[in-house]
Amino acid sequence: RMALGGSAADPLLPAEGGGGRPAPFLLRALRIAVVVCLYWFISITMVFLNKYLLDSPSLRLDAPLFVTFFQCALTAALCLGLSLGAACGPPGCPGLPALRLDPKVSRSVLPLSAVFIGMITSNNLCLKYVGVAFYNVGRSLTTVFNVLFSYLLLKQTTSLYALLACSVIIGGFWLGVDQEGAEGTLSWAGIFFGILASLCVSLNAIYTKKVLPVVDGSIWHLTFYNNVNACVLFLPLMMLLGEFHTLYRFDKLGSPSFWGMMTLGGVFGFAIGYVTGLQIKFTSPLTHNVSGTAKACAQTVLAVVYFEETKSFLWWMSNLMVLGGSFAYTWVKGLEMRKVQEEPTLRSSEKNETGV
Repeated sequence: RMALGGSAADPLLPAEGGGGRPAPFLLRALRIAVVVCLYWFISITMVFLNKYLLDSPSLRLDAPLFVTFFQCALTAALCLGLSLGAACGPPGCPGLPALRLDPKVSRSVLPLSAVFIGMITSNNLCLKYVGVAFYNVGRSLTTVFNVLFSYLLLKQTTSLYALLACSVIIGGFWLGVDQEGAEGTLSWAGIFFGILASLCVSLNAIYTKKVLPVVDGSIWHLTFYNNVNACVLFLPLMMLLGEFHTLYRFDKLGSPSFWGMMTLGGVFGFAIGYVTGLQIKFTSPLTHNVSGTAKACAQTVLAVVYFEETKSFLWWMSNLMVLGGSFAYTWVKGLEMRKVQEEPTLRSSEKNETGV
């Protein structure tokens, strides 16, 4: 989902430390542990909730676009509701920026919204056609597409070690596909949407950076416009694919439990952006990626246990290759970024020593 936070100026994220003094170590460690656990809980629960809504035999709802549309509509409504609530709150309270729908800004955000729709729809369709245990491997090529688009669009080269990490991810992906086929659980539709989801996640990051200046760098505003645009664009797509007819014939459309699960899924979809921003704020982008990799491992194990599946050694090896390659890539990029940040300091100290 689109992150709601990630910068220090984001209104949803609390200020770190009071009065400019750093918090005690124990308090900081406890806060980080709580934030990481919250991220894991919301992210994993959201995947299982979406799997139920998209592919539950007891629900039998074949309308993945409607599920995604409802989550976008709820996210837009929550953004607006929180903004209005903050505006009506007592004076002096830190509030969220006011949200107002500007057609000109909406049109400027539209290219990103198209990619955003592709990302969330292909994510959900991948989850619909593959099991939760294979979901992480099925859409594991995001890092590979990041490297590819960085070279093709931004002309940025990638180090040999980072490329080796990508090759491990690709090897794990192909081994996973092979093992799913050997076990008779392979879905080529799921694989296709997994690759498409990886591509769209990578493009979404690039387009987000491009479009952010249009909304004055506010992730909060971008989330609102993105989800409003998505709601409008989903309507003709749902009509073309006959989902309105499917909904008309759906026997649980009047069930409070169904709408309760739909609402819960939407709230978790909204919350994942917030807790992602919190985790990045209270740790670092590198730690966030490592936490995400560990969370994917835990999610896979939980899915295998919950659905009582039996997996081969090579199947587990494919997961380890994907997770190991992702961790290695994150670690290498972190070291490279640290080296780039340290270079100006080293040059400055060398100049001072030589008296230049």
